[in-house]
Amino acid sequence: MIQTKLVDSELAEWTIQQRRHFHMHPELSGQEYKTAAYVKEKLTEFGIPIDSRFSAPNVIAFFKGTEGKKTIALRADMDALPLQEEGDKKPYISTVPGVMHGCGHDGHTATLLGAAKWMSENSKLIKNNIVLIFQSSEEASPSGAQQLVNEGVLDGVEAIYGIHYISGMPLGEIGFATGYAMASCDDFEITIEGKGGHGGYPHQTVDPIYIATHLIQAFQSIVSRNLNPLHAGVISIGGMQAGHSYNVIPEKVSIQGTIRAMTFEAAELMHEKTAHLTESLCASFGAKGHYRFIQGTVPLYNHPEACKIAKGIIEKSFGEGVFVEKEPVMGAEDFSYYVKEKTGAFINVGMQSEKSQYPHHHPKFDIDEAAIPTGIELMIQLALHA
Repeated sequence: MIQTKLVDSELAEWTIQQRRHFHMHPELSGQEYKTAAYVKEKLTEFGIPIDSRFSAPNVIAFFKGTEGKKTIALRADMDALPLQEEGDKKPYISTVPGVMHGCGHDGHTATLLGAAKWMSENSKLIKNNIVLIFQSSEEASPSGAQQLVNEGVLDGVEAIYGIHYISGMPLGEIGFATGYAMASCDDFEITIEGKGGHGGYPHQTVDPIYIATHLIQAFQSIVSRNLNPLHAGVISIGGMQAGHSYNVIPEKVSIQGTIRAMTFEAAELMHEKTAHLTESLCASFGAKGHYRFIQGTVPLYNHPEACKIAKGIIEKSFGEGVFVEKEPVMGAEDFSYYVKEKTGAFINVGMQSEKSQYPHHHPKFDIDEAAIPTGIELMIQLALHA
């Protein structure tokens, strides 16, 4: 476990209790009204003004620094997942059937609250203005981050930082990838309209299943033959519905898939190519291809200048050897919308241990709370020195 300089056992325990409260009372994306009310109650107790200009259930607060020459934003997400939690031995297991904090957002919210509590008690030490962002709907589309950016949450902000507790990264490590760090994530739905008929007379049909197999294969040629080999991209088909009988060729086939890319250019190229191939390939077989694009999140770009600042803060606060430069991953995060507009960095805090051995979005996922003091300290140090 990493030693902290500013976070004492009392603040750590208080924050862990907040995390357990959020874990027991999870709310899905866009429904975090009770969570938001609780966050507002605590911020009000701390004397930190809440900015009411932004849409609910987001909670935005403004901490005025002693100098105020620079404004830094710190972000936490609040939403849970539609999962039934497993692990009856937990004293803080979810009390909401079919909903659980399976990604650590309860920890993020509690950590930012803990940092806010420390700031309120040590206000004379905080020179920067700090915007505290408790965000709704990270797990859903449309993105909660994109909505807040459109509403002007970053107006006047010079840099933004966020953290994520990671079960796939050892407890005691902090790190991130500089530059493109996480992929975009967009979805698509395709309907292929052919001509149904008897399985024994395929020549009298336009078989949408056969066409779908060609389309799925053709999509992989986008990655292998159209995409720059140095720009990572993935096209995956996750669902297909076609027919109900062994000897009847159906009229239609429905396909659902996802596009992930590590650069804006790659994401746009794969979007354009999948749409074009759907229409042209289906037409070549005498069928109609209908393509619907569902925008998700853009690639997450960690700005080198913000990463340099964050790395320096981590090494100074926690010592040599704690920071680890990470490789980019094909997972997605809507923090990407913030760093699309402003300089910033998204930082991973490791928590892999016996307690936190399951992957994110797993019904047995849990946070190793030994990592929480590190998260609070990191947020405070960013507020002080970013």
